[in-house]
Amino acid sequence: MKPTQKPANPNFSSGPCSKRPGYDISALDLSTLGRSHRAAVGKAALERACLDTAEMLGLPEGYRVGVVPASDTGAVEMALWSLLGSRPVDVLSWESFGQGWLSDVVKQLKLENVSDYGADYGKLPDLSQANSDHDIVFTWNGTTSGVKVPNGDWISDDRQGLTICDATSAVFAMNMPWEKLDVITFSWQKVLGGEGAHGMLILSPRAVERLESYTPPWPLPKIFRLTKGGKLIEGIFKGATINTPSMLCVADYLDALDWVKSLGGVDAAIAKSEANLNVVEQFVAERDWINFLAEDPATLSNTSICLSLDLDADQVKQVVKLLDNEGVAFDIGAYRDAPAGLRIWGGATVEAADLELLMSWIEWAYEQVSE
Repeated sequence: MKPTQKPANPNFSSGPCSKRPGYDISALDLSTLGRSHRAAVGKAALERACLDTAEMLGLPEGYRVGVVPASDTGAVEMALWSLLGSRPVDVLSWESFGQGWLSDVVKQLKLENVSDYGADYGKLPDLSQANSDHDIVFTWNGTTSGVKVPNGDWISDDRQGLTICDATSAVFAMNMPWEKLDVITFSWQKVLGGEGAHGMLILSPRAVERLESYTPPWPLPKIFRLTKGGKLIEGIFKGATINTPSMLCVADYLDALDWVKSLGGVDAAIAKSEANLNVVEQFVAERDWINFLAEDPATLSNTSICLSLDLDADQVKQVVKLLDNEGVAFDIGAYRDAPAGLRIWGGATVEAADLELLMSWIEWAYEQVSE
């Protein structure tokens, strides 16, 4: 039978993601709007974004956090273009974004000593293949495949190379072994439901040492430059951004950080996301027509939850359209490069009660299409 109750919030997109529960734009601190981001009030807000992020995530001493242009993509590109070239590079990829970083390393930077360790959608490559003497580029969570790295045990504490981790759909939702990661990137519009166009770049002391001891052989656009005169531009990590940010987006991000703090911190946000995944896990376990795209339960993402249905691609599109037309779930079709299926966001800004209601609607839509 057709369900009678709909999710209170039908926004299950995997980016930009749902705003936090109780979000009210009128509650934002807008004192920085109309002011220069270089003025004391603007720099203070940007510096708070950096410092509060570091404190809330529990980053190790000496790790720096900066606000950079162009979302997570911009942050990753800055790292690749600024840091790579002095050592061989191992790229671990198992979905479209990891493949994109591989393409940049090989086709744009044109590095020759590159190893591609890839896997198909739903699988994780053998992480032990990565060489600790090489620079390693990988995503922590495959946003388009729903496959995550289960832990950092495969990363050597005695590594000579750098680990460059695209963690945009993992930070604030998954436990991260910070000491094993030298460059971490994420964006506001994922786990915290913030606004787009800005990225966060986290550098370990080892990454800073590389920046100050190595100059890549290619030209660097101004928007990518992290050093001046052979020294790190420390201002980037203290609120002096490379280019003009949206102070409205900054205010929105600070509101999201305050919300995480009100939950009880990052551990509470992680627990909320894991509880969301549990709702979907229970539903899938009781039905034989729906499965996770991730083949190994240990690699199952609790943010970008990717599902396959016993339907062909056109029928899956019908399911997605039915749910959209009913105002039950928006933007939950699989990523364009991924196998046909559903992709449901399970981060902490989504409520478990809404996911429970969504599951019943998915079953209804499946039955309508498969008849």
